Amino acid sequence: MKVLFTGIQPTGDIHLGNYFGAIANWVRLQHQYTSYVSVVDLHSLTIPYEPAEMPGRVMELATTLYACGIDIERTRLFVQSEVPGHAELTWFFNAITPLGELERMTQFKDKREQFRASVNVGLLDYPVLQAADILIYKAEVVPVGEDQVQHVEFTREVARHFNARFGDTFPECQALLTRTPRVLGLDGDAKMSKSKGNTIGILETPDAIWEKLRPAKTDPARVKRTDPGTPEKCTIWSYHQLVTREPELGEIHTGCTTAGIGCIDCKKRFHKNLMAVLDPIRERHAELAGSGRKLVEEKLEANAAACRAAASQTILEVKEKMGLKKVWPIKT
Repeated sequence: MKVLFTGIQPTGDIHLGNYFGAIANWVRLQHQYTSYVSVVDLHSLTIPYEPAEMPGRVMELATTLYACGIDIERTRLFVQSEVPGHAELTWFFNAITPLGELERMTQFKDKREQFRASVNVGLLDYPVLQAADILIYKAEVVPVGEDQVQHVEFTREVARHFNARFGDTFPECQALLTRTPRVLGLDGDAKMSKSKGNTIGILETPDAIWEKLRPAKTDPARVKRTDPGTPEKCTIWSYHQLVTREPELGEIHTGCTTAGIGCIDCKKRFHKNLMAVLDPIRERHAELAGSGRKLVEEKLEANAAACRAAASQTILEVKEKMGLKKVWPIKT
């Protein structure tokens, strides 16, 4: 069975973009691959954060991932910083990575503009750590959105550089594009993003979600209830495609184009269908955050130990090929 690796930063509440754009895909794929899912807390250190909040954010994210359907027995869900090999392999890769390749990365250019006053080496080196995340488990498949394809190609380049210099060691992983590459924010103008404040959190209450949906942007041509619309120009229609099934989906499309239903009616139907997806997640989260918290903690610890053992084999192989002493003193 091929190995899959993916990761997510503990930077805040999970929203619909995270869930439908990534997590739901991981849940589906975890039974087709040997799956590693990492809470990549080392990556989140590259932007301003409050240290006292980090442990809670890490635990909350892990709990939410399990609530969303990550298999607690089958999938290795672990915390990145608990496997020192990730940082160690990053340094080995730094020694063979041309600086120019990092400076050309689109994400670094964007982050440099966003955090102009606090640009650090970690922002530049982010793709190398990401390559180490993937290659330390010799992953062959990496599920990503379109905006992350460049990082997977960079990882392939790192593998090529290493293999060419030190011998065949790492596979050239493949990007596996998600079925839902982009979820629009409530403003209808940009991708759903915490930084833009246009999100719907998957753990928010039904009432709180409705308060966000009610004023959300729709087709601007529908000024009056009797005005026909074009669903393809409406943010709510794009949301319906995530949770609404036929024949209801077709009924809503027809209702919009003929003014048979109004925008509020359309939003109410989406809200109902969305709750059918989110209610079980909220219930499972409440259980895991309460009586199931010890189980989550124990599983994260066990998975980290298993990952350290797997990572140690790669580190030892890399050190030997690079002419270093073949030892790794980190206890598993």
